[in-house]
Amino acid sequence: MRLDWIQWKRYAKSKKTLIFGMTDSVSHPEESLDPADWEAFRALAHRMVDDSLDHLKTLGERAPWTPLPPVVRAALTSEPLPRSPQSADRAYEEFLTNVLPYTNGNRHPRFWGWIQGNGTPLGMMADMLAAGMNAHCAGLDQAPKLVELQVISWLAELMGFPNDSSGILVSGGTMANVLGLAVARHARAGFNVRELGMQGTQEKLTVYASAEVHSWAQKAVELFGMGNSSLRRVPVDADFRIRIDALREMIAADRVAGCKPICVIGTTGTVNSGATDDLDALADLCAKEKLWFHIDGAFGALARLVPSLAPALKGIERADSLAFDLHKWMYLPYEVACVLVRDRKIHEATFSVTPSYLTDEGRGVIAGGLPFADRGVELTRNFKALKVWLSLKAEGVDKFARVIEQNVLQARRFAERIVKVPNVVLSAPVSLNVVCFRVAPPSLSPEQQDALNKELLLRIQETGLAIPSGSKIAGRYIIRVACSNHRSRWEDYEALASGIEALLMAGGLTR
Repeated sequence: MRLDWIQWKRYAKSKKTLIFGMTDSVSHPEESLDPADWEAFRALAHRMVDDSLDHLKTLGERAPWTPLPPVVRAALTSEPLPRSPQSADRAYEEFLTNVLPYTNGNRHPRFWGWIQGNGTPLGMMADMLAAGMNAHCAGLDQAPKLVELQVISWLAELMGFPNDSSGILVSGGTMANVLGLAVARHARAGFNVRELGMQGTQEKLTVYASAEVHSWAQKAVELFGMGNSSLRRVPVDADFRIRIDALREMIAADRVAGCKPICVIGTTGTVNSGATDDLDALADLCAKEKLWFHIDGAFGALARLVPSLAPALKGIERADSLAFDLHKWMYLPYEVACVLVRDRKIHEATFSVTPSYLTDEGRGVIAGGLPFADRGVELTRNFKALKVWLSLKAEGVDKFARVIEQNVLQARRFAERIVKVPNVVLSAPVSLNVVCFRVAPPSLSPEQQDALNKELLLRIQETGLAIPSGSKIAGRYIIRVACSNHRSRWEDYEALASGIEALLMAGGLTR
């Protein structure tokens, strides 16, 4: 076949004929997207690295967020499609001017909004190395495959899962949780979901989660064709943890009504308040009811690395599946999350498809099959594991544990500090690393207090003081400081508290 290909190519060249609609290279020189001048590109690449590191080093000297100027917004939204080269140097200059200064601020030491990762310099370089390798991580017989398998094994060990557990690295907590719930449905539906889809049953499949569950759960049941009504939102107690008694009653009532309960979702670190459900009690209930036990551990699961915090997560090791982000409380650059599944066979039976063009021949590049293609919906995957592997080896687990514990201590200290501001009250217990508070002057109605807190939040963000986020607890607007930032120091938290005092004293926040 090789000889035939060479002969065909020579024939085509001699005839200067059209091949698949393209003229031969004799008429049109062949091109590549590699640099024409490698040394010039090397200098530009070195500059990019230096500029990136300088920017990270000096983050604290700038405001965490700067609104986009109209001229920049226009430049980024109205440029005609580039048909001709502009040069890499010019494009990079535009990046420095119009893109780099205007991010959402999540790398900054005073960013505490939502739960967003800050990234690390080593993680940044790992992503550069991974992009340079451009590995296709479906699971081909290559070193990146072994690195990912090693990382999954380490993560399973950290979470107390068995040595033969399965797992895969994905883009984020939503995808990790969606995959976990897909395995749950396959395992507990009682019919062949892959073959028949939801038309295979007349029973309504039901899934149970805290009323505080993340929005991924609704997206998942809708995506699976089960419908939002199949997600049973269970009331929570005063600490925002799922009520086991209410859960038990809802499962029993659904069975009587002809539904088929399949899964309970526990949460470690709810988005609003950082609450963690009683995982041991949920594991006991699932074992008794023969339900799949999935845990959304998006950021809270990593508290298990800290000896003083691990007891609050007792039972996480009993989950059938567990999802958690490494770009949140492990601080790595986006995107990398993990889903672990206790039963490897069930995991792979949920997703495995082997067309003829992906057959394992026992030798060659595809030897050993494609394990990661068999554990999720993606075939093409980038090399996410490298930044985890490099970071764990360079820093060690204990370093990450100390920084996580540092965040929890910062949250507790900030809670004590912020309630010293006049009329500030906590809106939820500080159970982990999230501080929810509210300015509640008794002279204002609850609705007026809501407006005051919303305006205060926006002033904090727009003045460049800091980036907390807003939410609602018990129907009332609150300000939320999520302490998951490895760059934050106490003086950053003190600056926020003092800044809030100054804004309240200056007035003008109510309308």
